[in-house]
Formats: sequence, C-alpha cells, structure tokens
Amino acid sequence: MLKADLVGVGVIGTGRAGRVHAQNFARHVPEARLVAVYDPDPVSAGEVAQQLGARFCPSLEQLLAEPSLDAVVIAAPTPFHADLVTAAAEAGKAILCEKPLALTVEEAQRMAAVVADRGVVFVMAFMRRFDQGFLRGRQLIEEGAIGVPLMVKSTGKGPGLPPRWAWDVARSNGMLGEVNSHDFDCLRFLTGREFEWVFAVAHNNKCPELAREFPDFYDTAAVTVAMSGNLIGAIDGACPADYGYDARVEVQGSEGVLFLGSLSRPGTVVGTRHRGVTMDIVDSWRSLFREAYLAEDRHLIECLLTGAEPRSTLEDGYQALRAVVAANRSVRRRQVEEV
Repeated sequence: MLKADLVGVGVIGTGRAGRVHAQNFARHVPEARLVAVYDPDPVSAGEVAQQLGARFCPSLEQLLAEPSLDAVVIAAPTPFHADLVTAAAEAGKAILCEKPLALTVEEAQRMAAVVADRGVVFVMAFMRRFDQGFLRGRQLIEEGAIGVPLMVKSTGKGPGLPPRWAWDVARSNGMLGEVNSHDFDCLRFLTGREFEWVFAVAHNNKCPELAREFPDFYDTAAVTVAMSGNLIGAIDGACPADYGYDARVEVQGSEGVLFLGSLSRPGTVVGTRHRGVTMDIVDSWRSLFREAYLAEDRHLIECLLTGAEPRSTLEDGYQALRAVVAANRSVRRRQVEEV
C-alpha cells in the first residue's frame, strides 16, 4: 500500500489508448498526477507532455528513474509489452497494462513471474470489466436472473484498420489479439467459466491490397469456443467494419436471455415518415467506454492507496492470450485447437 497524497503516474506509449490514459491521470483522477510520458516517437510524446503539463522523457530508463513516479501505464504496441512490464516491475512500479497482455504465452509467463517476484500492483486494462453495463450483466448472471448460462456470444468490431504494425499477425496476433482480446475476456468475466478448445475461421475480405506484404492478415473472423460446464461461446470480429464501433454481448441462460451493449448511441432518436426511426451509431471505443477507461485508471490508484485487490488481473490477461493464440493456430491449421 502506498502512502502518498498524489500518486505519480507515467504513460509509456502515446498513441490512441495512451493519450486517453494520460488525459485521465492529468485531469480526472484527483488522487493522481501525470508525471511523465515516453514514446519512441519524440514528436508524439512531446505533444502530449506539453498539452498535459507532464515531463517528456527521451528514454524509458529516464522515465522509470523519475523520483516521483509510482505507477506506469503501458500502452505501447504489443511486441514491447513483455520488456516494458519487466522493466517497470523491476523498478518497483505499479502497472496498468493495455491489452493484449503479450505476444506469446511464454512471454506472459515470464511477465507473471517477475510481477510476482517484485510484488507490484498489476491491473490488466480490460475496460469492459469496469463498464457499468457489463458489471450489471455479470451481477444478474451471478444472481441467477437468466438461470444457468448455456451460450454466450460476444461481438467486437472496429470502424477502421488498426495501426500498420498490427497488420502482421506474427507481430501482433492479428485482429483476434488487437481487437477481440476483450471478447475472449468477456466470455470468462461474465460466466466464470474457463476455455477448453477453440475453432476459428478468418479471412481478408476487405483489404486485398495488404495481402502481398501481409499474407496472413485478416479482417473478418468467427470463433467457436468450448468452455467448462458445457458452456458454448462464440466470438465474431471485423476490422474495418466501416459502419461504426460494435461491442455487444448476448448470454442465453436456461431461464432467459441477457443482452449487453448497443450499436446505437444513447439519447439520439429521429423519426420521419420516409426514413422511419433512425439513431446515431457508436463511432469509437473512446466514446462508448469513456467512463470505463476512467474507472480502470481510478482503480489502479485505489489499489495503490488502499491495498485493494485488482479487479482485472495479469491472470485474466494470460487466459485471454492463451485463447487468442489457440484461435490463430486454428485459423492456420483449419482445425480445433486446445487452449
């Protein structure tokens, strides 16, 4: 437990997710302050530092040596997560790590070992675990509102292509890792069941121009997941989906059904004679899960100041990664793969 008036936070990686976390800690978490930022792109990091009144660090070593630094957010590309988590843990810093946890299961096991050895706080950034709608859904399932869960389907689709580095499945685990890690985690989070085996199909349907340089790239995928207790899971993903950001879950129980999420933005409905009823579509994870991102950032500080146990753990990230890796094997081999 940390005894301090303000928790000093550093952000590693100033891309899209990194900027959300940086703004939260600079402006919306009263118990914390944004101390420093680092990114290999000095222009990006310098811009964020200037906007938010933080220190720009030209190297990771300089950021971790910052005397007022208590915690770090790791929002760098996936191939760097293992080394960054290891360095932060060895420096004794609390960690909030963006998904996916790592590139390989072996990396994740090494990360878990150093985090445990150093005894640092680790929060896995699965923001759906901090969303009020998903939390309420889990509560209803636990209370037996729909009976025993029998099937769960999670949809995760993004409106545009991920960054270029993520087009290479070998360096990113592809869309199933970069986008659908949340869906794999959601299956466990909502039901409390564990993965057993997966069968996945994925194709490049919308970006044929990428096939020559990235032959394994896919933008559309479907995964069948066998889980403990005879639960059947399903995940469907697409990126780019073009129409908007789509994060929805359906859980069928023995006595009812539960729906979570919506494609439409709340609060805006238009009705006309010619077009009928229309609603605005959710355009981004940044708007849909704005409060959830803030809640997970506040939770990191709560864990440091009160000694609370993380509600989203390295083990949760590890189990989702195991399923992602197995699903990508299934895509390549065209067969069922054990998780």
